[in-house]
Amino acid sequence: MSVTTLVLLRHGETLLTPERRLSGSGGSNPGLSPVGRHQARAAADALAHRGDIEAVVTSPMRRCQETAHSVAVRLGLSVQADRDLREADFGAWEGLTFSEVRERYPDDLSAWFASPGSPPSGASETMQQVTRRVAAVRDGLMARYAGATVLVVSHVGPLRTLLRLALQAPPHSLFRMEVAAASLSTVTYDEDGTATVQALNDTHHLN
Repeated sequence: MSVTTLVLLRHGETLLTPERRLSGSGGSNPGLSPVGRHQARAAADALAHRGDIEAVVTSPMRRCQETAHSVAVRLGLSVQADRDLREADFGAWEGLTFSEVRERYPDDLSAWFASPGSPPSGASETMQQVTRRVAAVRDGLMARYAGATVLVVSHVGPLRTLLRLALQAPPHSLFRMEVAAASLSTVTYDEDGTATVQALNDTHHLN
């Protein structure tokens, strides 16, 4: 049976990452910090050692493009950008920590945690909409790269969504997964679409 593998790489750190500040598609679009560039090179080395990546697909946002480029150069591959792998739009929450959001927008935050149909304050999309676009990317990759191994470089929201869908877990499980900067996760798909999470939040290459 042919198996398609998606290797999921979160971008390396930006200056916002250590402070756990929300950085979505409506924010400042930061690039990698010096630490993040080091993490991207470490991920590239780990993926070169793995040896089976056949394509690199990335969010168009700057931090992902820079991470993907580091890997692609190391692997001798080109980079394909897919707009639907961008991070969620966090609206008025952009640049804030969850503590700050809880202080300023408590009702909206509670609604967002409770329902994937509730958007962040002033945001243009809900997590339901993020899920639809990310699932469409997954289906497209499975069709285009059937039987191959593809690296997907993206953000916390889309990558957690891919993992949640693979596990057939409920929407609230999105907030129960750690996907650290420059971490690697792996999902395989059988020909019938059955998904198996093979690895989650692997950061051994960063040590």
